[in-house]
Amino acid sequence: MQTNLADFIRDTREGKEADAILRSCVHCGFCTATCPTYQLLGDELDGPRGRIYLIKQVLEGKEPTAKTQQHLDRCLTCRNCETTCPSGVQYGRLIDIGRKVVSDRVSYTPVQRLKRAALRELLPRKAIFSPAMKVGQLVRPLLPSALREKVPAPRSSGIWPTRQHARTMLLLDGCVQPSMAPNINAATARVFDALQVQLLVAQKAGCCGAIRHHLNDHDGALNDVRRNIDAWWPAIEAGAEAIVMTASGCGVMVKDYGHLLAHDPDYAEKALRISGMTKDLSEILPDFEEELAAQLAGKINKRVAWHPPCTLQHGQQIRGKVEGVLRAAGVDVQLCKDSHLCCGSAGTYSVLQPELSHQLRDRKIANLEATGADTIVSANIGCLTHLQSGTAKPVRHWIELIDDALIAAH
Repeated sequence: MQTNLADFIRDTREGKEADAILRSCVHCGFCTATCPTYQLLGDELDGPRGRIYLIKQVLEGKEPTAKTQQHLDRCLTCRNCETTCPSGVQYGRLIDIGRKVVSDRVSYTPVQRLKRAALRELLPRKAIFSPAMKVGQLVRPLLPSALREKVPAPRSSGIWPTRQHARTMLLLDGCVQPSMAPNINAATARVFDALQVQLLVAQKAGCCGAIRHHLNDHDGALNDVRRNIDAWWPAIEAGAEAIVMTASGCGVMVKDYGHLLAHDPDYAEKALRISGMTKDLSEILPDFEEELAAQLAGKINKRVAWHPPCTLQHGQQIRGKVEGVLRAAGVDVQLCKDSHLCCGSAGTYSVLQPELSHQLRDRKIANLEATGADTIVSANIGCLTHLQSGTAKPVRHWIELIDDALIAAH
């Protein structure tokens, strides 16, 4: 694709990156076949190819409109198109650049601004979000349905292991997951403890930065990134082997730290090392498959439907690993029809685009339930909460199955 970027962006870091991405696109249209919003709406401008053209026009000087903004904001950033693209177009990075440029030139309505500001400032701040979630859980039956589905019933985390081991790894606690599903990280720590690995949580680490980044607050996101690097660095210097991610949405963001801070002389080298050390849970546990299989043989008599989050299968390009670990532990794992498609959660998307989000959720739930599974499992807090709001079947993080079985075995 030929480009002629406008002066305002041509020689900037974002402009050079966008130009290279645009030039790699051959506008073949393969991406439209796997785009969830194109499938729902049937509008070329609500598919990757159309959005790429819109971004190209804006970067070449055409004034964006509210309509331009709407088409870009309807994108889930699921990155299914990247998996499909034969040319390797880095669409996820392009849409982030395009949205930021448009948001700087087109004002949101007052209601939209209030929603986005609340999400940007509330969700990443655990000190505010956690007590707010506790209040929400106390009055959950009284909440309107749209809000109630975002407030999961309270759950206990169980015991966090206290044994020390020679092998240590860091664990990102995250911002919303500890209060929405506290058992996930505790279950992960217990599983690793059984495998003779100690998980450490850096108290000053917080939100990975994804929420602010995808809401166009790129500077705020980079502040989150730098804070996390500073919080993790002492443990890394002390020998921590990896940074473990239990939420695939956080994982895809942290793996991008090296790119996001490549321009920062104080953090570029550290950020690159952080990215290289960051591993999804499913990238680490395959090394322990034999040990888990020996401990759990015959202990999990369960059929589950596995929903691979987009941030795992498209963002991180990780496929088959969760299924492998679960099957090694004796779980009957089923993939549903169209398992490559987004469930509609997509971070804050389910709040900002509820109609489209619910359509995608209901399609996904129907396909998952058609497997005949007793339980639905996934690997991202957003997917778990969103899917649970649409089904009576239990929706859990897959590591909780391993943890339950290990507890039962001992």
